[in-house]
Amino acid sequence: MAAAERRLTQIGNSVGLTLPSDMLKALQLIKGDEVRVELVGNQVVIKKAPRMVSLPDGIPADFFEVLEEEMEAHHEALKGLVNR
Repeated sequence: MAAAERRLTQIGNSVGLTLPSDMLKALQLIKGDEVRVELVGNQVVIKKAPRMVSLPDGIPADFFEVLEEEMEAHHEALKGLVNR
């Protein structure tokens, strides 16, 4: 997907950024969706926020964060299991 230059705009006491419709479509985002914004080095990464689910009793609130970290840490090994 091609890059797009955008201008930051004032929204109340905040500053906002608009995204082109083709990028929104590629990310499967629509008005009102929640996104996760991460700073990775000197880049901003925008991802669709995962929908929250009710966790069973005894499962800590950070379960999915820990799971994501572990999956990223072992990405290559997990990818290798796909073809087995």
